[in-house]
Amino acid sequence: MADPWLSIIGLGEDGPEGLSGASRAALAAAGTVFGGPRHLALAGVGARGRPWPVPFSLDPVLALRGRPVAVLASGDPFWFGAGGSLAQVLYPGEWRTYPAAGVFSLAAARLGWRLEETACLGLHAAPFERLRPLLHAGWQGICTLRDGLAVADLAAWLAGQGWGASQLWVLESLGGPQERVREIRADTALAADIAAPVAVAIRAAGGSGLPRCPGLPEGLFAHDGQITKSPIRALTLAALAPRPKETLWDLGAGSGSVAVEWALAGGRAVAVERREDRAANIRANAAAFGLGDRLTVRTGTAIEMLPDLPPPDAIFVGGGFDAALFAALPRRARLVVNAVTLETEALLVQLHAAHGGDLTRIEIARAAPLGQMRGWNAVRPVVQWSLGPCA
Repeated sequence: MADPWLSIIGLGEDGPEGLSGASRAALAAAGTVFGGPRHLALAGVGARGRPWPVPFSLDPVLALRGRPVAVLASGDPFWFGAGGSLAQVLYPGEWRTYPAAGVFSLAAARLGWRLEETACLGLHAAPFERLRPLLHAGWQGICTLRDGLAVADLAAWLAGQGWGASQLWVLESLGGPQERVREIRADTALAADIAAPVAVAIRAAGGSGLPRCPGLPEGLFAHDGQITKSPIRALTLAALAPRPKETLWDLGAGSGSVAVEWALAGGRAVAVERREDRAANIRANAAAFGLGDRLTVRTGTAIEMLPDLPPPDAIFVGGGFDAALFAALPRRARLVVNAVTLETEALLVQLHAAHGGDLTRIEIARAAPLGQMRGWNAVRPVVQWSLGPCA
């Protein structure tokens, strides 16, 4: 289309005065203007304004397809804004974007931070646990929050996680006449007059952060003893070879520790566990690591769940593996099976002979007290079979 019907306009707290000439012209030409109530009031569009429906939907915009329409968003519409959602359902020639400096750019400019070295997160509709895998000493990030009350909640969460010494900058109404920037420590009392829109910049201090290599300590997980031990888990993740955006099936998941570490590496996981108490532990672990949107838990036996699971890129079976389950698994995914019983080990030996792959026996011993001295305490050996995708 030579003339796009939809204008996606980034708006700052300074309202129309901060818009470029092209943005003003696009806003003036629109017969209908969609946006949040705050954006519509800032832009002063009067009767042309249409607030977004609750729950949020693009249907009112799409219903006016072909007519001159504008959508208002904060700053850059493609930073946690409506721009990305609209672009997914429209042809490129239907829309034109007029971005403005967003909260992340404005915050970095106020603080003198290099934006390319700063994590930018939208926590206005996400749990604070999303920060947990990212935090380390010296880490810096800028987070948007839902309202002023959420600032105290974030500070309390950071202090509770051992990051109370972190420096916080509370950034209110950036770019507008009510702009205010205040610096505090996470473990100190906050002012009660924090107004939205608000973001918080964090420079982390005081904690140690999570290791970035696989094999996290068992103590970080909720479990009842049914957990893939740290060194075995590291070898298992190496065999599974996680890649961003790939999907894992963790069958017989126990505590879900393998699924958690897969998701921490950037993938998505479905953990299948037949016992509800263990499934509850998996959900708790997903929440604790901020993975609620990347780790799904299904309760039931693996073979019953398979038809309803999304296509996998890799499959891990930590318990309940048998010939019937193997026959039901898709062959176009990487497969890793850990066996601790003689019966399952015998089956893996047969499958390795028939299908190839890698068969490894893993034996680990840890030093433990032995009378007045120390000796080796052998961990139950694990036989691991890994098989690449079959054509």
